[in-house]
Amino acid sequence: MPGPSAEPDRFSDVQASAEFGELRRAQRSFAFPLTLAFIAWYLLYVLLSNYAGDFMDTAVVGHVNVAFVLGLGQFLTTFLIAWWYSRHAAAELDPRAEALRARLEGGE
Repeated sequence: MPGPSAEPDRFSDVQASAEFGELRRAQRSFAFPLTLAFIAWYLLYVLLSNYAGDFMDTAVVGHVNVAFVLGLGQFLTTFLIAWWYSRHAAAELDPRAEALRARLEGGE
């Protein structure tokens, strides 16, 4: 059994591996663009709320106005992004992470 000083080497080896780099790239290439898009969408909503009051007050159906519809859209996109990321993680990230974990725990 390797001593305590060998443990950090195993973690460093996995972190330096090409597989770990691919895992990080797969996560970042999905998460960063969606995060930026959602922040832009949120800031658009805030800016419209602050500077385009007449537009946001436009009635869509009855007492439901554009601001309400866009506000609900914020919640909808939050849940859609979470669902989409969950599917992406299950299909792309989790198998790669599991392979790395197995390699690390197996001491290969």
